[in-house]
Amino acid sequence: MKACIRGAAVVVTAISTAVALTACGHDAGSGSGGGNNLTIGVLLPDAATTRWETQDTPLLTKKIKELCHDCTVEHVNAKGDVATQQEQMDSMITRGVDAIGLVGVDARSLGVAVKKAHAAGIPVIAYDRLSEGPISGYASFDGEEVGRLQGRALLKAMGAKARTGAVVMMNGDPSDPNAVAFKKGALSVLNGKVKIGKAYDILQWRPEGANLDMSGAISALGVSTIHGVYAANDGLAAGSISALKANKVAPLPPVTGQDAELGALRRIVAGDQYMTVYKPFAPEASAAAAMAVAAARHENLDRVATGKVRTR
Repeated sequence: MKACIRGAAVVVTAISTAVALTACGHDAGSGSGGGNNLTIGVLLPDAATTRWETQDTPLLTKKIKELCHDCTVEHVNAKGDVATQQEQMDSMITRGVDAIGLVGVDARSLGVAVKKAHAAGIPVIAYDRLSEGPISGYASFDGEEVGRLQGRALLKAMGAKARTGAVVMMNGDPSDPNAVAFKKGALSVLNGKVKIGKAYDILQWRPEGANLDMSGAISALGVSTIHGVYAANDGLAAGSISALKANKVAPLPPVTGQDAELGALRRIVAGDQYMTVYKPFAPEASAAAAMAVAAARHENLDRVATGKVRTR
């Protein structure tokens, strides 16, 4: 395992996809804004994925402040609870914020809240995850390409064992459109080349869910059968690796990841995790912040939504 990591040169797999910027054709709204004394709300989905608080929040806040010195940025975290996020969004609508940046806990369940914001003249920018309803803009990475990167890395790590063993798939929450895209991309590479022994969709991306399901996979498949683990992000990788170690699986099979969290980098150096997909969050946050400020000022989002920005 450690030899594979050294051969990877930079420890992480640098993403070579693009940030997708989309203005969705809706009017930016007729809220209370128009100048610089604006309030932009940022709704985050959970605390289980560390990027939201450690990366995205400071990046979004910094960029919004650069574009609008007098803007106020309010951010809240739903901690994985749909009802909490709906209440948070309702509160922002009632208080009349000028724009909302939304990372939905559940894309489908937030549709009503997005419609309510639109009716109140408050534009909603979907950040990283597409949400249902009349959103005004969307900034994200190419999720299918992320999955393909993970799938290709896993095949390379498994080598000849890809033909004889089984892969356990730890996919993200199926209510998250990104999880669906990651899974689709990975399967486009893995199907026909490996046997998928077990596949799980982990609600709310919880590491403890991956831990529990990996223990179940080990019981069902046997220790010697699992030759690779597709984990959609670093949190799921952590839960999976913990279960593998608890069940005395040695050597550990290659385990994928995503987000380049500090814990994942440490596991890679230790030889416990094979890879992670590093996505530079700054271009994504910059794009979303620009759209949020433009929307809050009632400006045409086509001015800032320019299709794709290369991140490599």
